[in-house]
Amino acid sequence: MPCALCGDIIPTQVDRCPACGALARRRDYRALGVAVFMLLGFNAFIALGSGVSMTRMVGILASATNDSYDPAAAGRMLAPYSDLFTTSATLAMVTAVLYLPWLWLAYRNAAEPRRYRQAWVVASWLCPVVNLWLPPRLVYDAWVRSGRFRLAERHAIAAVVAAWWAGLLSALCLMWLFPRSHTETIAEARFAVHLGIVATTTLALSAALCMMTVFGITRLQMSRPA
Repeated sequence: MPCALCGDIIPTQVDRCPACGALARRRDYRALGVAVFMLLGFNAFIALGSGVSMTRMVGILASATNDSYDPAAAGRMLAPYSDLFTTSATLAMVTAVLYLPWLWLAYRNAAEPRRYRQAWVVASWLCPVVNLWLPPRLVYDAWVRSGRFRLAERHAIAAVVAAWWAGLLSALCLMWLFPRSHTETIAEARFAVHLGIVATTTLALSAALCMMTVFGITRLQMSRPA
């Protein structure tokens, strides 16, 4: 049987292509990829909508003065966004329940040699410190070993993966800081609003870039039957 990745002939008695290491019989996980893609899109939509909604508060605070400013009212206006960030975090956890099986299959189907063992697909998200740098390496490895890329294309893939991961970590930090911001003064309230806008924008961008990785890897691996 011809290899779907490199075109070399795979003997019937082996599981992987002797030339590139791709699986001879790959499990079709397109439905799982579509589900992850849609959930990420929902995450991005909620985050972007929240950011647009918060921009309205910029104008309200810009016209406020020290005499007219009400800290309690500002706190009440920002409180629902703290709940919204909690909802976004919960939705992200639901997405992760499907994302991990998708990444497991994508990494398993990628051509060899791969830099890390299959078990790291799950362990990399659970081990402290390791989970700060290893997950994007696994995604990059799965992507570049799912097709044939020139050096410039590999650099572009690395840039997308790095931007996704940096955006995700930044969004998590900003979402943690937002509920802890104060509104006693106008300056503090303005800072809190801008912090929330940056957090939602970063989260939406991170979700969109993650959608690119899911689409790119799934399309490459499922475009031709093994």
